[in-house]
Amino acid sequence: MERVARAPSAAPAYLLLTATALLWAGNAVTSRWAPGHISPQVITTLRWAVACAVLAPIAGRRLVAEWPVLRPHWLRILLMGGLGYTAFNCLFYAAGAYTGAINLALFQGAIPVLVIVLNRLAYRVPVTPGQLAGVGLTLVGAGLAATHGDWAVLTHLAFNRGDVLVFGACLLYAGYTIFLPTRPKVSGLAFFAAMAIAALLTSLPPLAVEWATGHAVWPGRTGWAMVVFVGLGPSLLAQLFFMRGVELIGPNRAGLFVNLVPIFGAILAVLLVGEPFGATEAAALALVLGGIACAERLKPVRRDAPDPAYSQTRTRRM
Repeated sequence: MERVARAPSAAPAYLLLTATALLWAGNAVTSRWAPGHISPQVITTLRWAVACAVLAPIAGRRLVAEWPVLRPHWLRILLMGGLGYTAFNCLFYAAGAYTGAINLALFQGAIPVLVIVLNRLAYRVPVTPGQLAGVGLTLVGAGLAATHGDWAVLTHLAFNRGDVLVFGACLLYAGYTIFLPTRPKVSGLAFFAAMAIAALLTSLPPLAVEWATGHAVWPGRTGWAMVVFVGLGPSLLAQLFFMRGVELIGPNRAGLFVNLVPIFGAILAVLLVGEPFGATEAAALALVLGGIACAERLKPVRRDAPDPAYSQTRTRRM
């Protein structure tokens, strides 16, 4: 009876989480389109301005009501919003000027494995042989994507600048992820609203620097279309969809849907940007997806608790 009762709630979660992955993949393609239409810092600030404007009537009252609980943690919120949202997006959009949308999506798909590695370093979460194999496969796939199949690049350390930037962005987001379960005991909507405000505030200094150095590109019609999409889609709807999906089926199962990002990103890049999809890209995509699947599926079977990537930190929530 218990299993039958759970079944109806899974289908909406699958739809929401699939839509989340599609929106995040769209963000990767947008970052490739953005150069020339809008600069990295401008789109980063405007996307969070759009998200905050839409959130104000939805989450404003709840944020005010729960602010006494959030206030002691304002520094953590500022850092998590600044690194997980602002710095991630700044690096991600800057990378779009140097590397392809397929590579952006491939590296983003490696985030779950980076979370496993950082969880091991930060919280001593045990890593199984299957997870180690998954990490190895994913790193090979990321290396193949970064070198574009030319392994001689490794001997000269001449990586594409965009690949380095996007890897740094993914590393920041993975770090943000392992600290996310330690958030204060408030509603997800109120906490996300606080994070969105933090992201907007921390995006202003980099915007000022970009403007002062003459590198700011303000949006025209196409640029504003991008701002609206990333503000309403990847910044707002995707986060809310993901939050609801986690509530319905739990973080362990919901986290697997992040692995759809490189698939959707590759498809969108081919369909919309017209980038080539050859044997090298296919092999890199297969290695990244295979590595993530290996790391996620060959987990310890000794627990009924959530994935250690979450459960070990969830006990530290304050």
